[in-house]
Amino acid sequence: MRYLALLLLAPVLLVLAALYWFGPPGRRGGAARRMYDLVVLSLAVATGVWLAMAGFDSVPEQAMDALGRASGGIWKQVLPALYGYGAFSGVLALGLLGRFLLFRRPRNQQPG
Repeated sequence: MRYLALLLLAPVLLVLAALYWFGPPGRRGGAARRMYDLVVLSLAVATGVWLAMAGFDSVPEQAMDALGRASGGIWKQVLPALYGYGAFSGVLALGLLGRFLLFRRPRNQQPG
């Protein structure tokens, strides 16, 4: 059950990663930009998994009542998904900002 949140979140994270990798056209920078993108994606995956696991561990176990019901057990899966998605998206957003600042065209250079 520990990795269920990541398993359910994986398709969304794969779509975000693909949008980042294939995102804005005009791949200026060649190998340097590809290496930068790989580092950002690796960091996003590592941070997302790490915070998702921290979120799973931070949710306390729910005590059973007299009828054998536990209230709030869904948070054991929801919180890690929120943490993982937030961390992954945050790192990608910072990566996009860094990509823009590092690999933008000089103002006087014409496209194409």
